[in-house]
Amino acid sequence: MAKGYWIGRVDVTNEDQYRRYVTGNGPAFAKFGGRFLVRGGSYTIGEGDARARNVVIEFPSYEAARACWDSPEYQAVKALRDGHAVADIIVIEGYDGPQPA
Repeated sequence: MAKGYWIGRVDVTNEDQYRRYVTGNGPAFAKFGGRFLVRGGSYTIGEGDARARNVVIEFPSYEAARACWDSPEYQAVKALRDGHAVADIIVIEGYDGPQPA
């Protein structure tokens, strides 16, 4: 079964309020088996536009990733971020097929 991922690109407009979101989102992610693969960090723009902060969260399945996004637990903590950051977030199914040789 393919894993699920959240891929987020964020520009924070209010650091104090965003910090409340960051410190509060852990329980929702843990409930659905989410773990951070990327959480901020240095990056290089290969092509196109970027935002200041990048995040990749892995879940055991696409269904778990969707369930986390839709959950009351996450939506409650997301409300702490709303209006204090501009974000592009996708919930996407991972690839579990053949790889290049």
